[in-house]
Amino acid sequence: MITTEALAISCGIGSAMAWGAGDFSGGMASRKGNLLRVVLFSQFLGGLFLLALALGFAEKMPPASHLIYGAFAGIFGNIGLIALYRGLSTGRMGIVAPLSAVLTALVPIGYSAFYEGLPSLVRFSGFVVFMVAVWLLSSGEAGFRMTLRELLLSFVAGLGFGLFFIFIDRANDLAIFWPLVGARLASVSLLFGVILLMGRPASPLTGQWLFIGITGVLDALGNLLFSIASHLGRLDVSAVLGSLYPAATVLLAWLFLKEKLRFQQWVGVGAAFVALILISV
Repeated sequence: MITTEALAISCGIGSAMAWGAGDFSGGMASRKGNLLRVVLFSQFLGGLFLLALALGFAEKMPPASHLIYGAFAGIFGNIGLIALYRGLSTGRMGIVAPLSAVLTALVPIGYSAFYEGLPSLVRFSGFVVFMVAVWLLSSGEAGFRMTLRELLLSFVAGLGFGLFFIFIDRANDLAIFWPLVGARLASVSLLFGVILLMGRPASPLTGQWLFIGITGVLDALGNLLFSIASHLGRLDVSAVLGSLYPAATVLLAWLFLKEKLRFQQWVGVGAAFVALILISV
């Protein structure tokens, strides 16, 4: 019989796979049109998916404070998303992507160390190996030198995603689905406001809807699996596992787009498996 801790680890890994696949699908949709419109509609469709689950499972509505935590999670998650894609579009992906992913994990690790105590030495070593794995998997050939803009955007993205992890963890004590619905409502409202301020049309282009729908469902599924993982286990473990989402994106690009993986990326795949073993001990 599967233990609660093993289920939490499985859900953490599942969240990384769902988020990584969602990023891949979102990237495909964004090739045909405006990125913010793709994100807006994918977030909206993902919200409908979560709402349907909340109603289908007849989950009891939690107190307003939990919904507020969920809303904060959605706002910070969107800030992180906007900063990440801004950094990817104006800076070097080989710097912004891995640095933001590493910072994403560091924020909840520090939070958990303060409120839940330090993890075991073996598990902590797994965290370190995971950081290395994320960097190797998603980094390019740009080296370790970075501009101030790349550093700031990576920091904002990592801080935003890290705070998303923390607030979702605070929100899911009594309910899983409704705080995520609240998060999605807040994120869609924020994105819609940003698009209005930019004066751009909100309708996506023809041919995007399939990828937009897939992106929305996968991103919502990643949020759901992460919430379950953090509810059942430690926040830092769930955050580290979820932060490996670049692995799924890179592997899907290799499988479907025939993008070649460099040697360091294959090393990153191996390091991820080693880290998984250390964290699962």
